[in-house]
Amino acid sequence: MKKKGTFWIFISVSIISFSLVVLYPLISGIYLSFTDWNGIGDGAKLVGFSNYAEILNRKKDPEFLVSFLFTLKFAAVSILTINLVGFSLALLVTRGLKGTNILRTIFFMPNLIGGLILGFIWNFIFIEVFTAIGKSFNIHWLTGWLSDANTGFFGLVILMTWQMSGYIMLIYIAALQNIPEELIEAAQIDGANAWQRVKNIVFPLVRPAFTVSLFLTISNAFKLFDQNLSLTAGGPGNATQMLAMNIYKTAFTYNKLGSAQAKAVIFFILVASVTLTQVYFSKKKEVEM
Repeated sequence: MKKKGTFWIFISVSIISFSLVVLYPLISGIYLSFTDWNGIGDGAKLVGFSNYAEILNRKKDPEFLVSFLFTLKFAAVSILTINLVGFSLALLVTRGLKGTNILRTIFFMPNLIGGLILGFIWNFIFIEVFTAIGKSFNIHWLTGWLSDANTGFFGLVILMTWQMSGYIMLIYIAALQNIPEELIEAAQIDGANAWQRVKNIVFPLVRPAFTVSLFLTISNAFKLFDQNLSLTAGGPGNATQMLAMNIYKTAFTYNKLGSAQAKAVIFFILVASVTLTQVYFSKKKEVEM
């Protein structure tokens, strides 16, 4: 009886904390999405689905669709580049070369820097350094890097890849180190080249790591805010404004918190759907060792 009592004491603390931190904000946010609350006072009136209708109406809220599509495009490209670079770095530092511990530290360090600081660092590189190089060598596409929507997009992808690749690298390193050496040696004896060994042995056996890495990169790509704010601030115009920034501006610039909550609900459904779908299909293809 004492053990059961102790169990319920500890589990009740977890349930209460989860309810206060996760469930209550989620439920209150969904409720506020059906109101016209402006963030001031308690005078929120129920307006039904008018916030959702306004958001989905391109004439009434043209910024939302632009931010939505830009976020999808950014997430797709950055997920690919982060995992590709992270996996390549993991293969590099697990080859038994000298100085790999130093390389691991160097590759991981950008992940320890805050997003705002990273944004300002790369803002300086793209504006000052790229412009100086472009003028010195007459390379026109290096000048005005962040004043163009296309190069601004790739600037965000470069920043995100540089920040997260080292972290994703550690996940892949852990998976690569669990692959039995006997399998690699047997493949070498049978005449398999490096690409064949990676394709037929390494890739299938690190699928669980791919699942974790894809989950992390998807969630981080969709919720990107501070790097977007400090690097491009959504400019030029709103061409590089991501969904998280659009929600923030709707709430605290236009004081339309009801509409912002509706956007956040749509955002939540999108991210949850993409993430759960990815995890489902990734789990089906995992190879149990």
